Amino acid sequence: MPTLRGTPGQGLFGATLGFFIGFAAVALFGPTAAKFQEAMHLSPLAVGFLIAMPSLSGSLLRIPFAAWVDTTGGRKPFLVLLILSLIGMTGLTAVVSFLYPRNLGPGMYPVLLVLALLCGCGIACFSVGIGQVSYWFPQKQQGVALAIFGGAGNIAPGLFSVLIPLALSSVGLAGSYVAWLGLLATGVILYGMLGRNAWFFQLRASGLPPDESRRIAQERGQELFPRGSLKESLRVSAGAWRTWGLVLIYFTTFGGFVALTAWLPTYWTGFHGVGPLTAGLLTALFSVLTSVIRIGGGILSDHLREGGENTAILALFILMAGALVMVNAQQFELAVPGEILMAFGMGVCNAAVFKVVPQAVPQAVGGAAGWVGGLGAFGGFAIPPMMAFAVSDLGQKGYPIGFIIFVFLALLSLSTAWVLKYTMDVPAAKVEPQPVAASER
Repeated sequence: MPTLRGTPGQGLFGATLGFFIGFAAVALFGPTAAKFQEAMHLSPLAVGFLIAMPSLSGSLLRIPFAAWVDTTGGRKPFLVLLILSLIGMTGLTAVVSFLYPRNLGPGMYPVLLVLALLCGCGIACFSVGIGQVSYWFPQKQQGVALAIFGGAGNIAPGLFSVLIPLALSSVGLAGSYVAWLGLLATGVILYGMLGRNAWFFQLRASGLPPDESRRIAQERGQELFPRGSLKESLRVSAGAWRTWGLVLIYFTTFGGFVALTAWLPTYWTGFHGVGPLTAGLLTALFSVLTSVIRIGGGILSDHLREGGENTAILALFILMAGALVMVNAQQFELAVPGEILMAFGMGVCNAAVFKVVPQAVPQAVGGAAGWVGGLGAFGGFAIPPMMAFAVSDLGQKGYPIGFIIFVFLALLSLSTAWVLKYTMDVPAAKVEPQPVAASER
């Protein structure tokens, strides 16, 4: 029998490390956007697109790379995404080191957009890690394992929102990118050393037939194995209207979380005039609080009657209240509690959405989760340019006005959550349930 490597604990650590390194890219352009804007004379709208580009690739790549896990395990998809991100970071570091600031003209803007897309590939590691961790652990232990994976990885943007301004003040823009490149390269190497596929995939890679690989893996304690068709599950779930309602809600809350993590440094410096370090700390407060409170949202969803729907409705009311505060926050002292309210609302609702998914689309849970996770995260790309348009059109007073987008999104999402709650007992579609693999959830 071939030698099997790794344990569930090691598999969890490797996946969490990979996701942490990959997800840090979402914080890349927020604290440095002002530098690029000054050197290249960019409009606020152009800055908004630059900030949002990593979220575009990071959201759209989630679905295909999640499917890839079912064929090879998570190790290869993880490495491909991290290496693509590393290529993007290498290009950015070269641009900043050799062209910034005098030779970094407006003509380099398309190049920066492409490099930003590459950097964002690491964000898609989330869907890969979900599958990799799920295959390692029995079902009764997956809740804790996935909470550790998601919680630790989601802290990355907040942490780096603080570290990047510190690096900018001490070693400058080029030095900051060199340090970031070194960190990313180290993370890729460490994942290459520590990342492990579950036993079934190791056995299949050694040449054993699927049935024999499954038997041996079961003897070692593995419970979940690839099965069903992601393509069919995606097709069935796309025909269920509830899937698209959940996409809208997740677009508002998780997409909004990614968008604000990238946009808030620009907001705090551009409107309230705080320094880069203070802006980084305030962004970290939002990002970390949203990530941590997501765990509480999951617990609340488990304990309330009709927990997922009721928790989502409560959270969206909190989000809308926070957005209204931000729209009217001319003073710094008012904007901080507004940001905190938005963090609470987004974090709790992010947990509630995936509590609702298996109840709303039971005939194709995996496909629905793929659409919700992938297209919902697309909000991280779409929202910053909308907020930047307000600044471009109205000047500095457009910064608070831009938060009106969250008021409208929260209202739409509240209406959708309300409809979901009162139609949940009506069959979503007359389709037999489809078995789904762990990475599709």
